[in-house]
Amino acid sequence: MTVQRYDVSMDRTIAVFGASRSLKGDPHFEEAVLCGQLLARAGFAVATGGYAGTMEAVSQGARLAGGHVIGVTAPDVFPGRIGANEHVAEERKARSIVERMGLLIEEVDGAIALWGSLGTATELLVAWNIAYVAPFSGGTRMPIVAVGEPWISIVPNLEESLGTDTGIVTVADSVSEAVQHMATALG
Repeated sequence: MTVQRYDVSMDRTIAVFGASRSLKGDPHFEEAVLCGQLLARAGFAVATGGYAGTMEAVSQGARLAGGHVIGVTAPDVFPGRIGANEHVAEERKARSIVERMGLLIEEVDGAIALWGSLGTATELLVAWNIAYVAPFSGGTRMPIVAVGEPWISIVPNLEESLGTDTGIVTVADSVSEAVQHMATALG
């Protein structure tokens, strides 16, 4: 398969977080493929953790739709994982999990959290915190969307429990709704 390559410096990039254990054929994997396709069709490059599961699914979908795919890997942290998935056009290697999150979150224009576990929750919370503090230094908040469960219940609960600004993280029922939100917010 030939990957359409283009200058990503002229495009906006969306980080997509999700579970590494999602398998081909399961609903979460297929939802992630659709997310990658929709983002690429909307003109966005995608950045993921670069490995298997949701990361591979988003990468596959974006690549099939002609999008640019960035994979931020951490070979020293995950020595059992051999390189980025086959759909990644640009691999960025981090030395630690903290550096990986920084590379994945700080150089993007928005973020979407799909179904996942502790790593996905951590990435969402880091992105949320970066968006929360952005105005303190005159920056603008990047749009963040959390799709489906468990985020539909977790995000409002955290907003209330932590007393943080509401609306920093938008909760969406579907990847279509999430991508539409990104297109509108960044349009």
